[in-house]
Amino acid sequence: MRVIGGKFRSRKLVGFEGESIRPTADRTRESLFNILRIGEGVRFLDAFCGSGAVGIEAISRGATSTFLDCDGKSAAIAERNFALLGIDAKVRRTRAEDFLSATAEKYDVIFLDPPYASESGRRALEIIGERRILAENGVAVYEHEGTFAEEIPFLTRTDERRYGRAVLTFFRAEGEKT
Repeated sequence: MRVIGGKFRSRKLVGFEGESIRPTADRTRESLFNILRIGEGVRFLDAFCGSGAVGIEAISRGATSTFLDCDGKSAAIAERNFALLGIDAKVRRTRAEDFLSATAEKYDVIFLDPPYASESGRRALEIIGERRILAENGVAVYEHEGTFAEEIPFLTRTDERRYGRAVLTFFRAEGEKT
């Protein structure tokens, strides 16, 4: 696993051993950032951050990133990656749903990559919509398996892309242009 672009381009990251945790693949991250075109000053939320690779990619391209993960092992690996790159960041060890329910911040990009079998991603999307957490022209990206056919109140699905097993579904606040 490596950083795809920006100031940390080609730097290797620490990953997880075994098959129990599924990080976002390099190819998927590359496609995601080609679509998002992240730049200076973008406020990026990496929920369910795992190794931190997606939020690190955003930082590498000039964004400020907030990292969330309730799993201590994941948080430790992400913080090890921050140290390897000299990034001054910490993982907030909390459930994404709890953070989203309490935050007063608005984000330009919210990336959700929960365990595929969990309902946490759908619930997080509902909170994002209900609480209007996306900044103007902001986007929420949900990584999951299969087609996402559900309607999310106050969010509009704008795109969906498949990368092998992973599917990225993009949402904007209702009424925002795509």
